[in-house]
Amino acid sequence: MSSIFIGLANLVQMVCTVYIYIVIARALISWVSPDPYNPIVRFLHNATDPVLYRLRRLLPFSTGSFDLSPMILIFLLYLLQSFLVNMLFSLSHSF
Repeated sequence: MSSIFIGLANLVQMVCTVYIYIVIARALISWVSPDPYNPIVRFLHNATDPVLYRLRRLLPFSTGSFDLSPMILIFLLYLLQSFLVNMLFSLSHSF
């Protein structure tokens, strides 16, 4: 049973890390004018826009033309990652 929790903790950690890199790539391409029909750009927008849209609607973190929502999302992902992964590892040690 403990190996299931360890595997789940590793999976959550990996998914959060990959999504953080996707958000960083999305923020970096927003500094240039990318081709909206490029498949990589479309993937980055499709993967991050639903979460960023909800975050912007909930907490409007933009100052002028500078949008802070990707930074807030990365911070929340780090919090989720550290809390959930530590909790799953502690659950695996209790079995």
